[in-house]
Amino acid sequence: MSGSNERMPRLLALVPYLLARPGIRIDDAARDFGVSPKQLRRDLELLWMCGLPGYGPGDLIDLSFDEDTVSVTYDAGMRRPLRLTGGEATALLVALRALAETPGVVDTEAVQRTIAKIEEAAGASRPSGVVVGNGVRERAETARTRETIRQALQRGRALRMRYYTASKDEINDRTVDPMRLLIVQAIGYLEAWCRRADGVRLFRLDRIDELEVLDEAAAPPPHARPTDLSGGVFSPGPDQQEAELALEPDARWVAEYYPCEELAELDGGRLRISMRYGDESWMVRLVLGLGGGAMVERPAALASAVRQRAADALARARHLTAI
Repeated sequence: MSGSNERMPRLLALVPYLLARPGIRIDDAARDFGVSPKQLRRDLELLWMCGLPGYGPGDLIDLSFDEDTVSVTYDAGMRRPLRLTGGEATALLVALRALAETPGVVDTEAVQRTIAKIEEAAGASRPSGVVVGNGVRERAETARTRETIRQALQRGRALRMRYYTASKDEINDRTVDPMRLLIVQAIGYLEAWCRRADGVRLFRLDRIDELEVLDEAAAPPPHARPTDLSGGVFSPGPDQQEAELALEPDARWVAEYYPCEELAELDGGRLRISMRYGDESWMVRLVLGLGGGAMVERPAALASAVRQRAADALARARHLTAI
């Protein structure tokens, strides 16, 4: 048997494999892919129906059979190397870094080499505002945080930490009982019972500071349950408002850093997002801090508050200049 989850990667690998080995025996190719010759023949028959849009003569992959051997006579462009856009390269790098920081990865060095190659290839081709490198210091701090939490989980110890809550723009101290480490959409989280909030909470690893393993045992209450992440990490509260923002290319990082929903790609590399917030003054500061990189499309009250705060700041600046 060969399920679709196994067959698709095999089909994608078959063309470059056969291009590098013209005239290879089907039995030998089947052995290399770990399937029967009969299954490989079925794969080759399916490849005959694959190719470029148009799907007419000259568009489809073409194969040549000679008794028990096979060669590719037309590859439909599959010999060309994969080219990633700046956004695709960034997403891949984020996932690879999360993988590199995960305990138990067999060959971390191979992952790091891949990261270096993608960063080098992305180079100047990435769009403005897409940060490919997180910085060595930031990655090292997150890795240390992950390792400290892993040790606390193994020893069954509570943690004391200083944590930044982005949605409220607050930094506070918390004592938590760790439950598990998670990676969701390439971002590392600690799931723990927060004694301050008296509930289960998810903490982003890159927002944790001054982490300390305590001598006391971790003791989540019996009713503490893992978070249901089937709908995503962010579960909006009933008291939160929703803003719709249009981000310029240089401000697209907001969609990666804050909990939000990407609604649509706009012209010129802009992005429309939906973002919930509990404090209007914090949201106003965020928009103004982007320096024209974000436009509030709704609600009207938030857009008005942003305009008023900007006008007040401009008036104060003019007053100071006149003095």
